[in-house]
Amino acid sequence: MDSDPHHPAQLTFEGDLQDLVRRSGPGPVAFDATRRASVKDVLESLGVPHTEVYVLSVDGRAVDFGHLLEPGQEVSVGPASPPVDVTAPTLLRPHVLPELRFAVDENVAKLAALLRTLGFDAAYDRRFGDGRIARLAAEEGRVVLSRDRALLKRGEIVWGRLVRAAQPLDQLLEVLDLFGVRRAPAAFGRCLRCNVVLTPVDKRDILHRLEPKTRLYYHAFRLCPSCGRIFWQGSHHEHMRRVLSEAGVILPDDDPAAGP
Repeated sequence: MDSDPHHPAQLTFEGDLQDLVRRSGPGPVAFDATRRASVKDVLESLGVPHTEVYVLSVDGRAVDFGHLLEPGQEVSVGPASPPVDVTAPTLLRPHVLPELRFAVDENVAKLAALLRTLGFDAAYDRRFGDGRIARLAAEEGRVVLSRDRALLKRGEIVWGRLVRAAQPLDQLLEVLDLFGVRRAPAAFGRCLRCNVVLTPVDKRDILHRLEPKTRLYYHAFRLCPSCGRIFWQGSHHEHMRRVLSEAGVILPDDDPAAGP
């Protein structure tokens, strides 16, 4: 290590992190480290939220985000190598999550509905501000999904993803690939509006709420205990099943591991 205070630190970004860095040209980024700052602060000043960094070393030694950068140090910064396991502790993320669940920002709102369709717990409300989302992440152990770098730089957020894809289905596949999940945990088992697990309901108890053709052709129904909305396997259900299956998502009836 060259500790000469006149020599800047050098940061090398790997993989798709290179596309996030604010810089004037290719190659390593020089940073004036005479005013000591944590590596996390330096990375985020260059445009890379800490949620996107999974490998971090200084002069060949693994460090955490709190490492204070010094002049002349060489920093290597790497992205995730899927599949990411949120239940396994690492140097950068020692506090694990009990399970994979999400908090979804307004700028990827349709992604929340798709995650709920697969059965994931995906907290979303268009009224949520950045502060509320960050608190949900910290208090409930959620992975924040957003296209807003400023949100993902918040210190309360440990797990997150700066969503790159523009289209909702592509966003869904991006998230599933990151976490190594292609099998829906409980497809069509949550209310798309409330994120609440649906409960089976006897057709006789809701007969008065059904349209004539629905009464005639459908017999299995589920109810949202929060908003009272009724769900059944109609044409929309079949359309979504086809779209998701064609995208490579494994649904219960398509899953050989599910048995007969």
